[in-house]
Amino acid sequence: MRRAAVATVATAMAVSLAACGSAKESGDKAEASTSDKKGPITVGLLLPENQTARYEKFDKPLIEKKVSELTDGTGKVVYANAKQDATTQSQQVETMITNKVSVLVVDAVDSKAIASSVKKAKDAGIPVVAYDRLAEGPIDAYTSFDNEEVGRVQGQALLDELGDKAKSGDIVMMNGAVTDPNAAFFKKGALSVLDGKVNIGKSYDTKEWKPENANANMEGAITALGKDKIIGVYSANDGMAGGIITALKGAGFSKLPPVTGQDAELNGVQRIVAGEQFMSVYKSYPQEAEVAAELAVALAKGEKLDSIAKSTVDSPTTKGVPSVIVPVVSLTKDNINDTVIKDGIYTVAEICTAKYKAGCDAIGLK
Repeated sequence: MRRAAVATVATAMAVSLAACGSAKESGDKAEASTSDKKGPITVGLLLPENQTARYEKFDKPLIEKKVSELTDGTGKVVYANAKQDATTQSQQVETMITNKVSVLVVDAVDSKAIASSVKKAKDAGIPVVAYDRLAEGPIDAYTSFDNEEVGRVQGQALLDELGDKAKSGDIVMMNGAVTDPNAAFFKKGALSVLDGKVNIGKSYDTKEWKPENANANMEGAITALGKDKIIGVYSANDGMAGGIITALKGAGFSKLPPVTGQDAELNGVQRIVAGEQFMSVYKSYPQEAEVAAELAVALAKGEKLDSIAKSTVDSPTTKGVPSVIVPVVSLTKDNINDTVIKDGIYTVAEICTAKYKAGCDAIGLK
């Protein structure tokens, strides 16, 4: 099943999240607001932070490449990173409106705070694609992963690994930032699996997703619960997992409890190889980025989205947003070859440096 799931990278899969509205209706609105645009397409790309490796390493270059392909080399991407500051991101939107970009692709730092900026863009005739996080305001399209499913995959992996010891101690939940709507979905998905089946000793909403904040939270949990009581850690992403594992090592754990993750960051994959991190969630950034570029270019041209977005989603402010939801895969030491290596995210050489050679040899990663 994992191999089959990864094989879907080239296919834009869509899961219907809401019955309200239609892609055709939203496409008509976009056509009305962009049909008078002339000249080469300029895509304004706003990403939320640079703490997570994926944004600079994958999302930005992948979107740039696809925009170029879709426009025969005439389109360009203007890029800005908010570095986890919602005010900075709002200013970046203002700049892009002033510079009259054709379309915006926005991964919001704060999904609520961005709403007024999205409205300003729309008022200026610039359509907006919400990328990875469901921004509020009058967005025209949305692409992301099934974020509750991400949480379910993480929770199920942790539960399966604990097996009949699931109630023998406490787990710690290290959730993401409250300003990120995805964090709430991850938590909800994980709890749908874990509630009643494990003892949740401590649960944290980690400010700004920062590894150092997760590290401090984990140190607090160890002090409060006692290291002998902690049997597992739900970590919402790989960056935080790194901070958590540092805290566990610092506390003198003779054997690390299973720690989850997300994003398949290189450091996370290497920790999985080394047996320090149990799993991550691999999300096909190539597929998500390509879909975002397709939606953006279509909107900039004033085209309907029917052929791209087969489902809709409701945000707190906008109903029936055309959307494409990309599937996810549980990444463990057993399927590294079939996921991040097969899809060209990393090479074996990048993963299996001298420090990780023994771990790679043990799992046959050559």
